[in-house]
This record gives sequence, structure tokens and C-alpha cells, in this order.
Amino acid sequence: MIQLDNVTKRYPGGQEALSGLTLSVDKGEMLFVTGHSGAGKSTLLRLIALIERPTSGQVIVDGQNTRRVKRRKIPAYRRQIGMVFQDHKLLYDRPVSDNVALPLVIAGVGHREAGRRVRAALDQVGLLHKEKQRPETLSAGEQQRVGIARAIVTRPKLLIADEPTGNLDPDLSLEVMRIFRRFNEVGVTLLIASHDLSLIDRMGCPRIALEDGRLISEQEDDPSWQ
Repeated sequence: MIQLDNVTKRYPGGQEALSGLTLSVDKGEMLFVTGHSGAGKSTLLRLIALIERPTSGQVIVDGQNTRRVKRRKIPAYRRQIGMVFQDHKLLYDRPVSDNVALPLVIAGVGHREAGRRVRAALDQVGLLHKEKQRPETLSAGEQQRVGIARAIVTRPKLLIADEPTGNLDPDLSLEVMRIFRRFNEVGVTLLIASHDLSLIDRMGCPRIALEDGRLISEQEDDPSWQ
């Protein structure tokens, strides 16, 4: 599903966020990316989402080389990817249902079909009963679940999440990860950046560790997750 071949990302001024990174993520895998702040986790996700392009090397996602995706084709490329952020990035002047529907509106999905998909996505994260509420009335955990519903409403093949539990307490963090696990069990590939090693240990999934933009370790999964 994802292949990085000798990828380097260098920003103006010479800072290298990633340096010669080679990585493979299989279809249907749930992989965690760990590392300290500044290790390159977010940059890795931004390259996969085509928010940025590599300075050198290749990023291939579901057979597409991101260096060859033309600017006008980027929206279509991103429709195969669901993205979850630590700060939710919700529209607080719109109800929950409108927030979740946004990717469908952009994609031109009809009103009736969009409504059906929004309700299904909210039901999957346990928030169907709050579809008419504004995000500011929800708890932090509920807001994150709205963000997850918005990410999966397009039925993506790949879901990437950047510190999705960074602002949540341990119980809510585990709840969010269990939602991710359910998506993975139906075939969605997940790549999750997180510094919460104790939570990752509980999930029992494979992980990689980055340091100063380089891959320093890999660990296989443990089927005894809780």
C-alpha cells in the first residue's frame, strides 16, 4: 500500500526532516510511527498525504508515485486517504453532520447519498445521536471521533493519523485506538504517528521508530493486544 524508497525531505535553510528513509507498509496493515518531537513523524504523513513532496526519493501510495501526481489531480488522490489530526480541525460554526459531510461535498456526492454516508460514519464512531450538535458542545474525545468519522466517510483505503490521542486521557485514547482497530479489521490500512508508547504496547501492532528523520528500529506485532 505504501512504499518509500530512499526518501529525503529538506526544508529551506537545509534542515532535513527525513533522511534516506526506506519503508514499506502492506495493504491492510496497522502500523505505528514513534519518535520524539521533530523526529520526522508528521513529515512522513504529510508526504503520504501529498501535502508536501519529497526532496528526493520516491513515495508510492497504492501504486501511485506522488512525484508524478499533477497539482490538479491532488484532490482526487487524497480521496483515497482519510486524515485524522490531533487538533480535530473542525468547523465550529457548523453542526457535526456538516463537518463529517465536508469531504463528500467537495467530491460532489449527491445530498441523499452524502446524508446516508454521514449517518453511517457517525454510527460507526458512536455519535449518530449528536449529528445536529455543534462541535463546541462535545467533549474532546467526542470531537476526535467526529474527526475520525469525517476521515472515513469517503470509505478510504488508507487512514493516516497524526498524534490522534495527544489531547486525550488514557481511557479515551484507548477508545479511539479501538475504533481504529475496527476499521483495520475490515481491511483499511492505518498509519498512526504517536509518542504514547504505553498505548501502542497495549495495541500490539507493528511499529517503527524515527530519530532525526531516520529509521532506527522496527518491531513486529504482538497478537495479545488488549
